[in-house]
Amino acid sequence: MNLKVQLPALQKQRDNLTLAERAELSCDLAKQFEKVGDYDAACKALAEFWPEANQPPNVEGLDETSAAAVLLRAGAVAGWLGGASQTEGAQETAKDLITRSIEIFDRLGQSKSSAEARGDLALCYWREGSYDESRIHLAEALSLLSDENVEVKAVLLIRAAIVEVDSKRFEVALNLYNQALPLVEQSQNHALQGSFHFEYGLLLRRLAVPANREEYTDRALIEYAAASFHFEQVGNHRYLALVETNLGYLYFTLNQYKAADAHLDRARHVFLKLKDAGMAAQVDETRARTLLAQGYVTEAERVVRAAVRVLERGGQQAVLAEALATHGVALARLGNDLRSRSLFERSATVAETAGDLEGAGRAKLSIIEELGEKIAAVELVSIYRSAIDLLKNSQDPASTKRLISCAEIILNTLARLETQTPEAVEDSWEGFSLKRHVKAAESSVIERALRDAGGSVSKAAKLLGFKHHQSLISLLNSRHKDLLKTRSTVRKRRRHILRPQGSRKAVAKRVIPVTKSEISILHVEDHDLVARTIGDIIAAENWQVDLCSDSDTALLKLTGNDRYDVLIFDNNLPGISGLELVARARKITHRRRTPIIVLSAEDCEQAAWRAGANAFLRKTQAMDQLATTIRRLVRDSKSATD
Repeated sequence: MNLKVQLPALQKQRDNLTLAERAELSCDLAKQFEKVGDYDAACKALAEFWPEANQPPNVEGLDETSAAAVLLRAGAVAGWLGGASQTEGAQETAKDLITRSIEIFDRLGQSKSSAEARGDLALCYWREGSYDESRIHLAEALSLLSDENVEVKAVLLIRAAIVEVDSKRFEVALNLYNQALPLVEQSQNHALQGSFHFEYGLLLRRLAVPANREEYTDRALIEYAAASFHFEQVGNHRYLALVETNLGYLYFTLNQYKAADAHLDRARHVFLKLKDAGMAAQVDETRARTLLAQGYVTEAERVVRAAVRVLERGGQQAVLAEALATHGVALARLGNDLRSRSLFERSATVAETAGDLEGAGRAKLSIIEELGEKIAAVELVSIYRSAIDLLKNSQDPASTKRLISCAEIILNTLARLETQTPEAVEDSWEGFSLKRHVKAAESSVIERALRDAGGSVSKAAKLLGFKHHQSLISLLNSRHKDLLKTRSTVRKRRRHILRPQGSRKAVAKRVIPVTKSEISILHVEDHDLVARTIGDIIAAENWQVDLCSDSDTALLKLTGNDRYDVLIFDNNLPGISGLELVARARKITHRRRTPIIVLSAEDCEQAAWRAGANAFLRKTQAMDQLATTIRRLVRDSKSATD
């Protein structure tokens, strides 16, 4: 049945129908358009009673039942349109209209209509990230229904499960889907069946990543395929694009970035065609995550910045909080620590204000993960305690893993500070060096000042009592080079403060070619098969490689004078780990700027970035991406040197 044909038909029937009959027909048609994701057409279906979408509907002359139905439908459509266009205040408008309809339905004792309206009201709160309020309204709605209301009950159970998935209460969500399944199986409604399979697939996808369970991934793919079938049957292109978005995210978690990009491209194309700026922005936020995972930080920051700008216009606070956190990660990896910290804090505030405690807790953990080395130990502990309080009811295994990882970061920081405390003078004075002890004490105090100043040399200099920050810079460059990594990134002035604008000469950028035979690589790997595989890749490019099988030999090579353009470290090495080897390399003067790639079979990407790596690759990615990554790093390194 072509719904679009019914719009002109509705206009022709107006003269032969009563006002109440026209209202009923308009509401039924609008509801059908909602089910296929065509919210503009739904709005047109209500045009007689709701000619201006930014104004309340005109229900004058309608009986109470018809007026309540128009108010409900207009409120539901306003909520969907607001989410798509990211219109400020749209969800509040939708909630007001739906609440008015609920008051009428309750007064008339129409429990089924009241339950349906409460379900739409819960959606508005869910879009805002107010999960507790959404949960309350859905519980009230379910309590009003009898067993005969199969489809409405199934819709409400699915919506309740969606709220629990976003709240990371996966066990509760699974129980709700189990309750909904027999009801969905009784229905022939393709829109309902598609919605069930899509949302259930989302739960399986969320369970698959932290548990590393392939069967969950496979089942999620099956559910998405089933959802696509049902959405195709009703012609719901918007929800087909949603499936593509979730497939893109699923392949991103599997490190299959080409497949992820293909699905995200298709989703974004459809959303832009439908003028759904909100969902297009969410696709961009997911794409930014894939770019970050591949090391394309500058591009990721540009993409997520645009997504945040769109999401700030609307009322979807939980989604905005996630995008702010992703933007914070990108800026942290670009060295913009102050702006990054500000975004993480804002993400936590936005999420907590909306009622998304889980999202607020994740933002707090991101501060520790991305900026832990530049924050005072006491403050790190405070941030961690705040995250624990926000995540104490979480059922998400990923949050638990992150809590453990952040605890390790804090413990390592405290241990490092402890070892930097000058040792007591031995009674025998054997081997004692006053110079060495004074330098160690000086180093400890300077590092503390830099941490408390957030990496800012100027602020740290003031804390230490220097009149000019150049005095501290001189100390760092001469006596404490190992602390250089603790300072924030030095940023060039946009122009000379004494040079008039417009006097700057244009300088053409010189493209620096990377000659294959000039590239020399140090590869540290103890696994023979992996070493041979990487060696074959490097040999195919006609590059020079020096192979070490343990960290001790690697340290000898690193402290020597051999020239290396790229360093490749396996993380699981005998002796010290690859991440520790990265940190050691960054303390060696002539290796401080040498590009480093960390290879690992484990998920330690964030730790690799913190240690000072320039790129992280899973061993499963090495065959496809290693050569490209090496070329990019060498080109960027030569451009920076030049």
